[in-house]
Amino acid sequence: MLQSQLPVVNKILGSLPRSDYQRLLPHLELVELSAGDVLGEPGETLRHVYFPSDALLSFLNLVDGKNVFAVALTGRDGMFGAAAALGSPLSPYRALVLGSGSALRMKTKLFVQEFRSNEVLRDAVLRYVLALTLQISESAACNRFHLIEERLARWLLMMRDRFSSGQFHITHEMMGHLLGVRRVGVTNAAQSLKQRALIDYSRGAIDIVDGPGLKEAACSCYRKVEGRHG
Repeated sequence: MLQSQLPVVNKILGSLPRSDYQRLLPHLELVELSAGDVLGEPGETLRHVYFPSDALLSFLNLVDGKNVFAVALTGRDGMFGAAAALGSPLSPYRALVLGSGSALRMKTKLFVQEFRSNEVLRDAVLRYVLALTLQISESAACNRFHLIEERLARWLLMMRDRFSSGQFHITHEMMGHLLGVRRVGVTNAAQSLKQRALIDYSRGAIDIVDGPGLKEAACSCYRKVEGRHG
């Protein structure tokens, strides 16, 4: 299939007038991302920006070079590399592919040029940056005040919303990074949600079986942030 025939799934790219998107197409490379791929490390130069279509990315913070916890998720709602548009050539966090899928990528230099000259793209990127900032700040408060089970329900719903699926392949270790807790904490929380028939899981596969019920189990952060997402 020719790239020009692919549907525009990414929300930021989808906001562009068709003529602008067609003009950018020669500079957009379709790439397949696999779970576990690292697109950028903290302090690393941003050579490309990525616009996920059906891939799921997690943005991770590293403390003392070894302790890892997630601060945000993005998928078709956003991008990786927005910091370049704000004047920083360096990645502020580790960008890890959490869910396999496709994305369109562009050289950072060209993206910055287009951001400066294209008002529609600029507005779309800035709206996303605002939503991302809210998500990051809410995650900090959530980690401090809410129970692990509530936070796990929140992250699973956020993953579903951005991955367009309620089924994921994710280890308890990675879920621990998302929640900023030890693996045993994730295991106990997941068991509780399973006993309540909200999720099912086996060997790294998690399936949301009761979305409305899981939403009720999630902390208020989910409703607060997702009210501005979508």
